[in-house]
Amino acid sequence: MSSDASIAASAATLREHFAHTILPIWRGPGFNSQLQLPFEAVSAETHQPLPVTRYRAMACARQLFVFSQAGDADHAHQLFESLRRCFADTRHGGWFYSVDANGAPLDTTKDLYTHAFIVFACAGYFAAFGNRNALATLNETTALIEARFAVAQKNGLLAAALDADFATVREGPLQNPLMHLTEAYLAAREATGDAAFGDALARLALAVAGAFVHAPTGCIAELPIGAADNRLEPGHQFEWFYLVKRAGAAIAASGLEDALERAFDFAQELGVDRETGGVHAALDEQGGIKDATQRIWAQTEYLRALATRGDAASLQALPQQIERFRTRFLHARGWYECKTPEGAVARADMPSTTPYHLATAYAALPVRS
Repeated sequence: MSSDASIAASAATLREHFAHTILPIWRGPGFNSQLQLPFEAVSAETHQPLPVTRYRAMACARQLFVFSQAGDADHAHQLFESLRRCFADTRHGGWFYSVDANGAPLDTTKDLYTHAFIVFACAGYFAAFGNRNALATLNETTALIEARFAVAQKNGLLAAALDADFATVREGPLQNPLMHLTEAYLAAREATGDAAFGDALARLALAVAGAFVHAPTGCIAELPIGAADNRLEPGHQFEWFYLVKRAGAAIAASGLEDALERAFDFAQELGVDRETGGVHAALDEQGGIKDATQRIWAQTEYLRALATRGDAASLQALPQQIERFRTRFLHARGWYECKTPEGAVARADMPSTTPYHLATAYAALPVRS
């Protein structure tokens, strides 16, 4: 069997598990049919929802993307309507971070991470089903991000969080929201064909390159360079690697592509356990292990990055890495969210946000011909 055929066969096993084990959880016991919202998490053993304290807009948006990608129009439509009904702030604009167990606004923070996922999910929903309301929501949310989150920020950076009426910055720029906004603008560009998203990507890439790239390694740090107690997350280097490759010429002026090539090597050498293939949660700026927890999302990003890099060494490593991931993190009733380096389960429940990571990683893997 050729290398490509071997990878495709292994990937098919992952996709089958996703279709027959993961998705039914979130159509069934993981979905609150009364509020038409996904529960935050379910038990790994019984699939019963954990006690409800909140529902997050970001979690709903991720599920909207997942079921749009899966071609499930009915469930995706329910999620889109619930997203607009429960989380849209009709007074100040934008989106609430969360609602309570009864669907009333809980945390009214205007969170860039959340708004990025609204754009991302609407792009996926529009691409799959052509819903014009999704396109309108995508455009309105993008305009709001560009107008409101840039307040009092310099060099093209956006605030991570503002208060409910956008008047006060609660948290300055952070890597993770900016990364997911990059992801959202990529999806929006592909779904709409609007060149304005390419321009927005170029501005965003220049801002990230100027504030977050750790020069010795090429890694994109979690906090702006120079911040105390900064860290480098291997999973995010792999995630950025994929996004930068996908963005291509739109962000060429930023220099991020060259930086992320170095970051990939750094993360692979120091951030991946050689014995198990598990990706560590965080390194310090010298490459020492800062957090050895192995989170499932970081493992999926490593798979996607290997497939995206596509050189001989990466393609040779990919079948083994898929198998390590499958045996270490998947099981007959779902997945293990976090493990210790020794293989003990560090988090027992299954959050509704994780299927997004599985879906995006699997989409990058080869398909059987």
